[in-house]
Amino acid sequence: MAIFYDIKELPAFNNAVITVGTFDGVHKGHRAILDEVVKHATWAKGESVLLTFEPHPRKLLFPDQPFGIITPLQKKIQLITDSGIDHVVVVPFTKDFARLSAKEYIENFMVNIFHPHCIIIGYDHRFGNDRKGDIKLLEEFAPLYNYELIEIPPQMIDEATVSSTKVRNAITDGRMEDACQMLDRNYSLKGTVVHGNKLGRTLGYPTANLHPVEPEQIIPSLGIYAIRAMFQSKIYEGMLSIGFNPTVSDKMERRIEANLFEFDQDIYAETLEIIFVKKLREEQKFDSIDALIQQLHNDKELSLSILS
Repeated sequence: MAIFYDIKELPAFNNAVITVGTFDGVHKGHRAILDEVVKHATWAKGESVLLTFEPHPRKLLFPDQPFGIITPLQKKIQLITDSGIDHVVVVPFTKDFARLSAKEYIENFMVNIFHPHCIIIGYDHRFGNDRKGDIKLLEEFAPLYNYELIEIPPQMIDEATVSSTKVRNAITDGRMEDACQMLDRNYSLKGTVVHGNKLGRTLGYPTANLHPVEPEQIIPSLGIYAIRAMFQSKIYEGMLSIGFNPTVSDKMERRIEANLFEFDQDIYAETLEIIFVKKLREEQKFDSIDALIQQLHNDKELSLSILS
């Protein structure tokens, strides 16, 4: 297995079975494609090759539109290689690349660089300037360049098509169980522990204040969550708040604060990976500190019940 970041320094792949896309989230639909790529590469006695883009094309094409990614690049590569793909090629998505016509994309990029034995793509894959290229165009060029073309149909969960957009919306809405179903894993993000106001400790619920490692990654909606957290390869149970602490603060500064159960270590400047399990409730403003403490107790009991 190898990761390539420069398409000018690629080896000659043997009977390359390739797929291409952003693969943000590496969700169930993506993995159906990856499984087919691995299977066909085995049949062809060739190599499975996945092409992905960095940055996400929407960041360059629509810079004024807010957009959060599901999986940072290194996490995405890990998930892809875990699926059995032999090679990942990270293609820089530039303005020049975006200007390629659909025909140029096929001939100058797909064929001349990768010489595919087989191309496997999802039913809705679009490419080239203004996204004018589609599977029908690839079909037209297949006899000319002697590659096999395989289309993957929509993967259905509860009669709804799985897509990165639907995963992204579920996370943004705080519907972590829906996101988990589509991803086939719990959504997670990494944060660096920074100093806070240490109020949680005075309430009996000390928190690790987190600054996201990947600023472009999606932050779930405001509220309280049951979580697991990975620190130094060990998993801890806990709960997490995303919000403004309205009971004790009038600052409009969003905070991400994790309270880990059975945990008492100094971890400032360390990195935690937060694994979201379920949203417990919306953020609330309580009439008193005592009411807040009682609710934190209830949140912990509910979190332990869910996580068990």
